[in-house]
Amino acid sequence: MSNRIINILVPIISIILGLLVGAAVMWFSGYDPVAGYIALWNGIFGDMYSIGETIRQISPYILAGLAVAFAFRSGLFNIGVEGQLIVGWFAAAYVGVAFELPKIIHLPLALIAAALAGALWGLIPGILKATLQVHEVIVTIMMNYIALHTVNALIKAVSDGGYKTEKIHQTASLRSDFLSNLTDFSTLHYGIFVGLAMVVVMWFILEKTKTGFELKSVGFNDHASQYAGMNVKKNIILSMVVSGAFAGLGGAMEALGTFGNMVSRSGFTGIGFDGIAVALLGANTPLGVIFGASLFGSLKYGAGNMPNEAGVPVEIVSIVIALIIFFVASGYIIRVLLSKMKKKKEAK
Repeated sequence: MSNRIINILVPIISIILGLLVGAAVMWFSGYDPVAGYIALWNGIFGDMYSIGETIRQISPYILAGLAVAFAFRSGLFNIGVEGQLIVGWFAAAYVGVAFELPKIIHLPLALIAAALAGALWGLIPGILKATLQVHEVIVTIMMNYIALHTVNALIKAVSDGGYKTEKIHQTASLRSDFLSNLTDFSTLHYGIFVGLAMVVVMWFILEKTKTGFELKSVGFNDHASQYAGMNVKKNIILSMVVSGAFAGLGGAMEALGTFGNMVSRSGFTGIGFDGIAVALLGANTPLGVIFGASLFGSLKYGAGNMPNEAGVPVEIVSIVIALIIFFVASGYIIRVLLSKMKKKKEAK
């Protein structure tokens, strides 16, 4: 068994195991697993509307995954993607409402505002980590809560005491009549192209620039990087800023594409936290993040069809989806088992 075949078999076996264990959970709970999985399939690929909504769901996951993966590659654990996404969401919504400009200026301006807001929210833990050695996990967790309540207060301020911002002007919108008509009037928008463009940007920064080389070096060994003459503090701050910018753009997908405004929230969106799983599924690589986000986004959206079509309760659906993702993330164990089988076969 060659390494190439093992690389192909690992994700296939992982998904099959996840589906089988998920089926067992549904069966023991008294529900038909076949009907459940047919409902999941229909929720993702059942018609053009479902496909459009699934792709729309994937867009913010790509950017959240990139944000986490970029920090990981630099040796940092940015668990504050959720907060950076929230401030980016508000910044994009505010610029989309507050200005009346031609679309060629307005839309890029709103996207830049979202990226800058996320970058600013990442800058704070970056400075604290670089200068005072304050662990970024603690700071970014706290920054999530600060972002949530600060943005709620800002929404109240800009809406004269209301609970949501006004709808953005069409000139700042990512909505597309062409994509909507193509997918049976779904809410699919141009955000998917923004996400894919950022995948290329992350790959270019990390693989084709001196800055990317330094960021990865600091991630591998900051002491060796410092000994080699690299500015470790600058690279830590830069990593958090770029990571925050990706997360802020993830928020822009919701403000400028999916919802067109922002509503006060009592809790987190969950997209930023899911970005951690997306990045891990994608092995923290730009291309891998696309696959991780596609799996995560598809399962998240398609699962919504299981309670209606197959009668599977939401709680069981959540367990089934978590099991599938768990087995996919545990691919390393399956790889080790296959490698041992390969060595035994070669020994004989």
